[in-house]
Amino acid sequence: MEILVVIPTYNEADNLPRLVAALASLGLDLGVLVVDDASPDGTGQLALGLRQTYPWVNLLPRRGKLGLGSAYVEGFHWALEHSDASLVVQMDADFSHDPAAVPSLVKAARGGALAVGSRYVPGGQVKNWGLGRRMLSRGGSLYARAILGLPLRDVTGGFKCWPRAVLASLDLSRLVSGGYAFQVEMNYRAHRGGHRLVEVPICFEDRRVGHSKMTLGIGLEALVVVWRLRLARGI
Repeated sequence: MEILVVIPTYNEADNLPRLVAALASLGLDLGVLVVDDASPDGTGQLALGLRQTYPWVNLLPRRGKLGLGSAYVEGFHWALEHSDASLVVQMDADFSHDPAAVPSLVKAARGGALAVGSRYVPGGQVKNWGLGRRMLSRGGSLYARAILGLPLRDVTGGFKCWPRAVLASLDLSRLVSGGYAFQVEMNYRAHRGGHRLVEVPICFEDRRVGHSKMTLGIGLEALVVVWRLRLARGI
C-alpha cells in the first residue's frame, strides 16, 4: 500500500464504520490502523469486525486511556515496522477531519514535505466553534509560532500526511509532550530536522458525535511544552 491512515480512538464506535467507508470510497491505495485505548464502547472489537469488509483495517489495542500523543507514537512505530507505506496520514475518528481532504494532503506530501492540514490559510475554515474556542485556537497557534519560529499558520492541528522518510528521521523516544502539545512538538521537530512543511487548506468541523476530549490540563500542558522546546534547542 502507498498510504497508511493512523486513527487513535476512544469511544468512537458510532463514527468508525462511517469513517472507514468514507476512506474506502476515495479510491486510494491505503490501509487503516486503529489505535484503540481500550474503549468501553467496543470500538476495538468493532475495528476487528470491519476487517471482514475491509481487510486492510488493522487494530493496535492498548491497555487503557493513555493519551493522544502516545497513541500516535505507537501508531507511527507500527507504521514504520509493520507496513511498507510511503505516506502516513494522521487524523481523528470523529469527522472533525474531513476524509475528503486526504487526497489533497497526500498529493502535497508526495513531494517529500510534511503536509499539514491548515484551518488558517486561504481556503481553510472552522465550523461549529464559538468565539472563545476560535480565539483560543488562533491564539495558541500564534503563541507557538512566535516562540518556536515555525513556518506555519496552523501550528496545533492534527490532520497531517507524513512522508515515511520524514517520520523515520525523528527520534520519537525523545518527545516531551503527551496531549495536544504533541502536534506542536512534531511540527517543531520536523522543522528543526530541516524538513519542508507545507500547509493544505482544510475545513475543520467540530465533532459530529460524542464529546470533545480537550481539557484545561491539555491546554496548560501545551503552554509549558512550547517553552520546554524553545529552551532545549538541541533536541
